[in-house]
This record gives sequence, C-alpha cells and structure tokens, in this order.
Amino acid sequence: MKHTDTLKGLAKRLVMDNLLDETVALQALAECESDRSNLVHYLTHNNLLAPSLIASVAAHEFGTSLYDLSVHNIDVIPKDIVEKKLLRKHQVLPLFKRANRLFLALSDPTNHLAVSEVRFQTGLSIELVLVEHDKLERALDAFLHEQEENDMGNALGTMEDVHLDDLDIEAVDEEKTSGSGIDNSDVDDAPIVRFINKLLLDAIKQGCSDIHFEPYEKTYRVRFRTDGILREVTKPPANLAPRLAARLKVMSQMDISERRVPQDGRIKLRISKNRAIDFRVNTLPTQFGEKIVLRILDPASAQVGIENLGYEEDQKQMYLDVLNQPQGMILVTGPTGSGKTVSLYTGLNILNTVERNISTAEDPVEINMPGINQVQINYKVKLTFPEALRAFLRQDPDVIMVGEIRDLDTAEIAIKAAQTGHLVLSTLHTNSAPETLNRLLNMGVPAFNVATSVNLIIAQRLGRRLCVHCKKPADDIPQNILIEEGFETIGRPLEELTLFHPVGCPKCTNGYKGRVGVYEVLKVTPRIARLIMEGGNSIEIEQAAIEEGFRTLRQSALRRAAEGIISLEEANRVTKD
Repeated sequence: MKHTDTLKGLAKRLVMDNLLDETVALQALAECESDRSNLVHYLTHNNLLAPSLIASVAAHEFGTSLYDLSVHNIDVIPKDIVEKKLLRKHQVLPLFKRANRLFLALSDPTNHLAVSEVRFQTGLSIELVLVEHDKLERALDAFLHEQEENDMGNALGTMEDVHLDDLDIEAVDEEKTSGSGIDNSDVDDAPIVRFINKLLLDAIKQGCSDIHFEPYEKTYRVRFRTDGILREVTKPPANLAPRLAARLKVMSQMDISERRVPQDGRIKLRISKNRAIDFRVNTLPTQFGEKIVLRILDPASAQVGIENLGYEEDQKQMYLDVLNQPQGMILVTGPTGSGKTVSLYTGLNILNTVERNISTAEDPVEINMPGINQVQINYKVKLTFPEALRAFLRQDPDVIMVGEIRDLDTAEIAIKAAQTGHLVLSTLHTNSAPETLNRLLNMGVPAFNVATSVNLIIAQRLGRRLCVHCKKPADDIPQNILIEEGFETIGRPLEELTLFHPVGCPKCTNGYKGRVGVYEVLKVTPRIARLIMEGGNSIEIEQAAIEEGFRTLRQSALRRAAEGIISLEEANRVTKD
C-alpha cells in the first residue's frame, strides 16, 4: 500500500525522486515530531542523505536559490538581533540586515515555526536563505562560540580596566597570622599582592581550571592548566617563595605558621558587582617549600545547560529521561578532571525546582547552588558520606547527590535510597560505564541491588575543542589508517569523512580553544539487568549493550573527530588504550 499521499513537502519530493524509501520517510517524520527536530537535521545526522543533495532537492522543490555558506564572512553577521537560544533551538543563522528585512539562513525551508518565532522576537520581516545543513552547523557553532567569548570578555572587562588593588577578597582573622615567623608586611607587600591578583585574573580570563605555584631549589614557577594541559606562564625569583605562599594562605584563611602539613582553604574573588569566582586552595609541603594549587570554581559552569556539554542527541535524551524518573540511581564515572562534577551539577540544576527537596554530600563543595542543601564532608567531626546520607533519609528528600561512592557503606545506603523512592546521583572512579557495574559488585554490593537500583551510567572524558578560526582539513590520512583507528565502526562512509588538524592562531592555544565532553551512556535495560544478576563481567555487559545501540567512548570520540569538533590526535589522547 502506497502512503505517498500522507507525505508532503520535502519528504514527499525525496520519496518521489527515489532518493528516500517511503517507510524510512514516514519513520523520520514520526521521530522528528516526537523529539521536535526537523527533517533535514534527522536525515543528515543519521547519514541517510548527504546535506548537499538534500539542499539541492529542497532548492528545486521550493523554487529558491542555494547559498554557499562556506564563503560567508562570519564577521558581517549581525550581533544581538536574534536571541542565541532561538538560534540553537531552530538551527538558523542571521546573515545580514537590510532596512527592516533580516536574511535568515536555514536548511529546512518548511521550518515555519523558526521563521515565525524569529519574526516575533526581532519585529523584522524575514527573507529565507537556503543553505546546506552541515555548513550551517559549522557556521552557527563558530558564530555562537565567538559570541560566548565576547560575553565572557565583557563580563570580566579588560585587564587595564580592573584595579588590582581594589579586588574584593575575603579577609582572614588577624590571630591566624600571629606567631608565624613572617612579618605581616611581607604578607601585605604591595608587589606580591598585585602579582598574585593579576595571576588570578589572567587565569580566569584565559579559562583555566587550575593554577600551580611550585617551589624548587633554585627556581620557582607558576603554571596554568588550560583545556586540560599544563603550561608554564611565569618564573618569579625563588626567594619570593615564602612570601607568595604566605599571601595565598592568608587569602585562603589558612594558618600561615603551619608549614609541615597540607592545608585546605578557599578564596572568593569578587571582580564585579555581579561576578564572583571561588578558588579551592590546597597546600603541600615539599622539599623546598610549599606547593600550592588553586582550583578555579566558576558558578557559571553549573549553568551552561545540558545542550552545551557535548552529549549527542540520543545520549542527552537518555540522561533527561532518567532525570525525570522519581527514583533510581545515575552514576557518572571517569578520571579526575574529566568533568564529572559539571555533569552532576547540570543534572541538579535541571532538577532544582521549588517542588523538590535536594540534598548533596560533597568533599569538597565545589560550586554553591541556591535552592540545594549542600553538606561539606568533615572527617574531623566524623561527618562522613554514610553519616550524611543517613541524615538525608530523615530529611524528607526527593533527590540526593553523593560526591563520590568510595566504600561499601556509602554504596549500600545510596542504593537503599534509590530503591525507596529517591533519585540518587553520584560518581565513581572507573574507566568505562560497563566496568562501573563490576566495581559495585566488587565492593560487595549484591547483584540484585545493583540491577534494580542503577538506571544509567555515564562515562566521560574531556577533549580539547579545535579552534573554529584556524583548524584545517587533514587530507593526508590514508583510508587504511582510518580503518585501523576504528572509523568504520561509527556508521559513516570513510570516503565522506573530513578530519581536521589544529593549527594555532591568536584566538586559541596551539589550535585548541575550550573543551567538549566525550561520553558513553549505558542504560540498564532488562537484558543488562539479567546479565548483572547472572554474574556477567564488563566485557559481556558491553557486548550486550552494543547490540542494543550503545556507543563506546572510543566511538563517541571518533564521531566528534568526524564532525570536525576535535582532532584525531585528541581523540587518541583521551580514549585510546
């Protein structure tokens, strides 16, 4: 039976031209309606048709010309005319404005909702410009990336505009500096104060995650960790080491007279009326002085939105679906510095409504979130993860977040909470999602409890994002190398792949700017649950999951490389064994 009469627009034309199977077209339209996406996006991202072919057919069907977006100058795109959330939502891009007409690039000419919403928001008449979907995505990413950089620059201001002496830093009790053997004038020495303040501001402006102050026998160095990679930024005289350490410890409200044991502290740096950055500070006594590391905790990282974390569409939807369930457990796993905390905070931010009671147990509390009851673990007074969890269960909770499951006691209480009507989020240190299940079993958690409580496991890494301004196509990679790397497993024709190399320009660091998440998301289906209860190992669990559509970290990284977001070198760095 023919259903062509039920199709319309672009889908009907593709079927009539024998470019798309009718059944596939109907399924595509149904799924687009379900997840509120458009047909062109669906066909492109599922590798059903090439973007150039879709655009050519659409131009012919709707009687419009096709514009090559790759030659469009991104600098002439009008800024602040269309809200960024509308650009992301509808995958459209304003090209230029003429009087009261806005020329809007889009790849699906049937996306009438996009046109009406942009028209309503801008008050302008809209002229549609048809472009290829893949080129639109690249141009939109580049435009939004540049806008975000400008927004950050405006929020921080230029270094020349900031008065280093006027930064608002939390003070310390005077008694903590007494008896230290260090003159208070050393601590408040103006050059030292200005030097440290400028380093902190430089690190924030450059998007660093950590600052390392490191003393050696004859040298002293300061390093920034940017996009996951450490680099040296300055080498002050070694004889300044005690004064730099003293100043940092005073800012962090530590005891500057104690140099024999590690200490922890925090700095709150207020750089404007509505912008404050927290630093988590740790000191470590070394042979030649105290090494001090500052972790930069930007509250804005919890507000980035799940759409900006780098999840693929199906992975994001699985996470959102489980977040909407009333009970069960979500586990995020990966090495230190892989973005687990941001993933958890993003989930908590989605759940953070007036109808829910949310409590977290953390060591340490990294980002303060209004509306969430955050508990700092303190082993000195025996406030451990298990003790905090027991208290939570008497506090009428809806959602519980445990910073890390480190032992059987914590695991058992968290699983009990997940089985008794609470949604539990936590982290574990394992290399992959399937290994996480075996880790819980090895801790001593009964297989039945694991199978019936864990709903979703997310394993993740952070890869450096290629600079959109200077990356160049890598045309020198032979096909046999692509096969060896595993590109044949990601469901894309090898001959259509275009990988990119980092180059380097004034807007990036060695060809990279920012980071993007690489994920594997394992949903515990009935089949996986049976395997767990039957004693299946991580290899068997992974194989069963792959048969159900699961993608490994390696496959996700290769897909990111194929999309031109990261380089092959970066995919290998973060995922290759």
